[in-house]
Amino acid sequence: MSDKIGIVLLAAGEGKRLRLSVPKPLAPLKNKKLIDYPLNAASKFVKENSLVAKTAVVVGHKKEMVIAHLENNDIEFPVQEKQLGTADALKSYFENTSFAESCSHTLVLCADTPLLNEETLSSLYKELKEKDLDAIAATFKDENPYGYGRILKAGEKGFNIIEEKDATDEQRKINEVNSGLYLFKTDFILSALNSVDSNNKAGEFYLTDVFSKDANVKALCFDNKDIFLGVNTLAQLEQARKILNKNKVNSLMNEGVIIIDPDTVYIDENVEVAADATIYPNSFLMGSTIIGKSSIVEPGCIIKDSIIGDNVYLKAYSHLEKAKVENFAAVGPYARLRPGTILGEKTKIGNFVETKNSTLEKGVSVSHLSYVGDAEVGEETNIGCGFITCNYDGAEKHKTIIGKRVFVGSDTQTIAPIKIGDNSFIGSGSTISKDVPAKAFSIARGRQENRENLAYRFLRGKWKIDK
Repeated sequence: MSDKIGIVLLAAGEGKRLRLSVPKPLAPLKNKKLIDYPLNAASKFVKENSLVAKTAVVVGHKKEMVIAHLENNDIEFPVQEKQLGTADALKSYFENTSFAESCSHTLVLCADTPLLNEETLSSLYKELKEKDLDAIAATFKDENPYGYGRILKAGEKGFNIIEEKDATDEQRKINEVNSGLYLFKTDFILSALNSVDSNNKAGEFYLTDVFSKDANVKALCFDNKDIFLGVNTLAQLEQARKILNKNKVNSLMNEGVIIIDPDTVYIDENVEVAADATIYPNSFLMGSTIIGKSSIVEPGCIIKDSIIGDNVYLKAYSHLEKAKVENFAAVGPYARLRPGTILGEKTKIGNFVETKNSTLEKGVSVSHLSYVGDAEVGEETNIGCGFITCNYDGAEKHKTIIGKRVFVGSDTQTIAPIKIGDNSFIGSGSTISKDVPAKAFSIARGRQENRENLAYRFLRGKWKIDK
């Protein structure tokens, strides 16, 4: 039978040193929140080990905000009313959840450790099970251990944790330190919590006091200290971002993605990039973006929550948000695809073109300096320079429908709602306000008039006019 494990995230702290308007667990990190990362690691750990699990987040400071962020995830939220230490937080968990005492094991982790991974949690679990331990703590070595609790070992099993404030000068020289990640047998921790007091310099109830040299407990030391990076300042938040980004970039390169100058590329955790795609420097791939195989993303592109097909060419400094670009299309440079844009195969969107809530079918070309909004454009239509869909009347948006194989001359405006039929031709400089039938030629502009020798009236002496 699978173990039933209670997962507890300690997330009641204020995070004063971050100086943010949100509580520490909701500090922004790579399109997610700080607390999302350890929760995700715990979820993967449970799945990897075929466990039965329930999760609780101990909240306190600005608890309503934390609950609102997580409330749709089958999580319970015990409240730590006062910040009296980690042991007090765990007591709040046991006293205010429906499942805590029924779990055979209790996993305790901090909400501010975004680099924690499922492999580390699995190592703790397997060690505890194999050695039949009552509790295990994750530790690491640090050349500058200031601020961390030191690990005082007696042998293979049994150890104490002494906090920085309470340590002697000799104890402070110890470089094996506490990470704040623990796994307990639930009956052990329930009993041990009753003996924890606040007789220390901080006047707090330390969870670390449940460990002793006489107990059936172990400190498991990990080589990579980055895993346990705790975020207490914006500098540490940025440090975590860099590590997460480097890990993501390296993972993609290992899967066959060509990333040029990877230190300059930003890629969110949920982004997917297929093999043989090429990502150039200073590109930002964000949210749930998907990039297809053999596509090229040139320097300076920003792509958010968009789906990019195979063999797509995104030229420099283009900005895409909630757009879909199908195979063999080309976009940019300096193009903007706003939400609701769908580009069919082999479409061409050129420099300084903006699209919004529009579908452009296969082979459509909008090469430069145009705006296409709330529109449907049929296959192989060519739109000239300076085209504008006038889609907003000041109160409502209206639709422009352009058929297949239409030629739209430069400097044309269409006044929506309007339909332009297949195989029609729109003369340059036109303002089209009525529907155009299929195969028709349409032109709507005033006649040119030349008045000789009248230029001086308009120049008003600005330039000298030759006689």
